[in-house]
Amino acid sequence: MTDFLLVRHGETVWHAENRYAGRSDVPLTDRGREQAHTLADWAATADLTAIWTSPLSRARRTAAPAADACGLTPHIDPRLTELDFGQGEGLTRDEMRQHFPQKLAAFLADPADHHLPGGEHPRHAAQRAAACLTDIARDHPHGRILIVAHSTLIRVLLCHLLGIPLAEYRRTFPQLHNGALTEIRIENDRTALLRLNAPALTAAPAFP
Repeated sequence: MTDFLLVRHGETVWHAENRYAGRSDVPLTDRGREQAHTLADWAATADLTAIWTSPLSRARRTAAPAADACGLTPHIDPRLTELDFGQGEGLTRDEMRQHFPQKLAAFLADPADHHLPGGEHPRHAAQRAAACLTDIARDHPHGRILIVAHSTLIRVLLCHLLGIPLAEYRRTFPQLHNGALTEIRIENDRTALLRLNAPALTAAPAFP
């Protein structure tokens, strides 16, 4: 079995306006850097065996202090990149409503079949992220792995692994907090959700 700690990167400069960052390379705020150091304090006593991160700088810079604290070199995998939000990239919800109101309404009703126009299909994103975790689990069959990635990617990945319809990802997992821990266990091609959105304030014992 392999345990994965899935973490959304620290807060970015687009967070306050709730802009859809997607593939845009948006820097962390001071608070985002503080969240990265809080994650590092937790990671130092979390018995991690490896760290993987999205290539986007907000994820790499969130993972870097944790990697230093553990003496690990983070691996970068493009399969952990956030979804491409197409025409919604960089926009707020209100701005999308001005540019493509009907397509936004369809997206809010069913974000899988009616994903944002010009963007990546959530199914493809879930499949690439799941393939990444499968490869890691094969190479670390008894590992405890920190993954630093992105909100929508992690939510569609959870749906994919737990057998939840992708259309439900926004309702089932409405929010992942920056720097919070979501832990899953993959064993014999089955996935268990061990905790969701837990603060990384102190090291918690690993699940037996």
